[in-house]
Amino acid sequence: MARLPRVLGTDDLPLAELCAARIDGELFVIDEGWAPVDEPDLPAFRAEAVALRVPRRLIIERLSAAWVHGALDAPPRTAQFCVPLHERVAVVAGPGACVREVVIDGDDVLALGSARCTTPARTAVDLLRDPALDDGVAELVVARLVEAHAGVAELVRSRIATAHRLPHLALARRRFARAQRADRVGAASAQPSLTR
Repeated sequence: MARLPRVLGTDDLPLAELCAARIDGELFVIDEGWAPVDEPDLPAFRAEAVALRVPRRLIIERLSAAWVHGALDAPPRTAQFCVPLHERVAVVAGPGACVREVVIDGDDVLALGSARCTTPARTAVDLLRDPALDDGVAELVVARLVEAHAGVAELVRSRIATAHRLPHLALARRRFARAQRADRVGAASAQPSLTR
């Protein structure tokens, strides 16, 4: 008997069965999929849920990748994907997904289960450089990525310090400086009081 994937979609079971299992308390909805209630909430699990939105094996990026890495509490309404320039794909259209072509190294991509996602450091750099994203949102998400993943701050600092022809680099530097201050303030406020 074939084993069902961790994250189910309407390709795996009919919608009526998925909804009935949810009502019975056996499944819960995660992004565009359904999963068993006892499934651990890990990055590979979240990545597989986001990957259900597109028919191809694209790379999860920006805010969607931030959710996969635990820096957002809920997935963005429109999932964000990228594809390397050398892997040209046909247009993926739809209200639930945004796809862009990018220059990306293999070191910037993680395999998470059956899905691919940008690393926490690449995710942070992409968010810092995104002019369409609100400064406060970008800085908060990057501060959470830095706090949750050891070594990310150094990788981001190095990447933006050595980049020369990267679009929106000045914006990235300003946002990263503020994100680091926010991370330090958050870390200080999270410390237990010594005067109780």
